[in-house]
Amino acid sequence: MSFRFLVDLHTHTIASDHAYSTIGEYIAFAKKNGIEMFATTDHGPSIADAPHEWHFGNLRVVPRIIDNVAVLRGIEANITKDGDIDISDYIRGRLDIVLAGFHPNYAPTTKEEHTKHLCDVIKSGKVDIITHPGSVNYPIDFEEFLVCAKENNVAIEINSSSSVNTRLGSHANCVEIAKLAKKIGNYISIGSDAHIAYFLGNFEESLKVIKEAELGFDMIINTSPISVLDFLELRGHAPIKEMRDHFQY
Repeated sequence: MSFRFLVDLHTHTIASDHAYSTIGEYIAFAKKNGIEMFATTDHGPSIADAPHEWHFGNLRVVPRIIDNVAVLRGIEANITKDGDIDISDYIRGRLDIVLAGFHPNYAPTTKEEHTKHLCDVIKSGKVDIITHPGSVNYPIDFEEFLVCAKENNVAIEINSSSSVNTRLGSHANCVEIAKLAKKIGNYISIGSDAHIAYFLGNFEESLKVIKEAELGFDMIINTSPISVLDFLELRGHAPIKEMRDHFQY
């Protein structure tokens, strides 16, 4: 496993019933393997086994830095049929980072409708990163989506679990998206989408996509903790002083 990227922005804990590790177990694995920062991003409340909305509001009890590991308080929200996400603005305002993607709460329809609702979410200003857009389960117009994301400073994810989990067959889509993103100039995030601590920082599948698309690392926001903090501030999030101070090396 390569830990060239020391920040993972997409992880799930036992708060999502189909995941198998606690935040503490993620921290222990991160510390052991030199991972400097990760975002805890459990699923939004509209899917069957997700935590209650209060879970996300209460993430403020999680210290910013634990055992030299920075923990971003986040969510992987679910895109809804009205082109919104399933978390209130009040709770969203208490979080450091907001991811969103298509999940089983949204029954697939047409490429045109998927693209429209994805772009509506991007334009809303509520979401920082769109997760696993290459999913074969929800076809989209790649160029329309990427141009919209570029215009709104929203990052797109190259997901390291898409080819090994529930979105099998997505690799070619991910490569096509990455190639187009290179031309358009999108911000890109790579995320493990870990559902167990031992997968934290595992970007092997993402790196295959990056290599095949000949994508430069300069487009990737999570090359360092400071790059992530810069991106979040660009997105309008308040500076996280504790993390800024910690990573001024």
